[in-house]
Amino acid sequence: MAGIFGKQAAAAALFGCSLISAFIISTFEALAAELKVMSTVALTPALDELKLGFESNGNRLTIVYSTIAELKKRIDAGETADVIMLSRPVLDELARQGKVTEGSIVNIGMSYVAVGVRAGAPLPDISTAEKLKAALLATRSISYADPAKGGASGVYIAKVIDRLGIAEEMKPKTTLVPNAQAGELVARGEVEMGVAQASEIAAVPGTQVVGPLPGDLNSSIIFAIGAGSTSQSPSAAKALIELMTSPAALDVMKSKGMDPP
Repeated sequence: MAGIFGKQAAAAALFGCSLISAFIISTFEALAAELKVMSTVALTPALDELKLGFESNGNRLTIVYSTIAELKKRIDAGETADVIMLSRPVLDELARQGKVTEGSIVNIGMSYVAVGVRAGAPLPDISTAEKLKAALLATRSISYADPAKGGASGVYIAKVIDRLGIAEEMKPKTTLVPNAQAGELVARGEVEMGVAQASEIAAVPGTQVVGPLPGDLNSSIIFAIGAGSTSQSPSAAKALIELMTSPAALDVMKSKGMDPP
């Protein structure tokens, strides 16, 4: 019986892969192009996987990953891209400025600022503000994105720590990272606790998401995709947007810790 179920599962997986391949072929045939993409680091795990499908028919993606604040700064300074993936409010602002094509913006996922620990470690109780405060004070070490570099989750958790009144106590045991490396430090055992977007933590093998910050301390962010208004390959840019909003892509996003938008 187990062998039958195993064969059925394998057949279902093969059928799913066939559907994804068929979607990619039908969507991107004759659209081979080189596209520059600017994307928030929160989408790195999903986009790195989906990139392989997009490039399977001769397309090429050059992806620039960074924090939302840093990418917005570069775009404001004149840098351009064929496709841009940032938070929805920032993309809407860029559309108003004429830097993203009006009407091209689509939501692709949602994530929240989360606490993460090493896989198998006891899960701290962060269900209330007071319990989160106690967990932060009890942890031996913590890591999150450097607020000075504009990482959204880093800026946010720094404000939460200040609001809880424990900023001075946390400084000696805090390791700041440039982007989304907090989960990696947790997985390697270099810090006990990491705070980042849930999708960033979930994508790192050896980590587990404890959960979102409690109550009104919680913060979620909607990520979206849009076409750069100066793109010389608008058809290919549209095809990439269609892939990123397809059911197959949503499944990949979910597997990487991203919630539906």
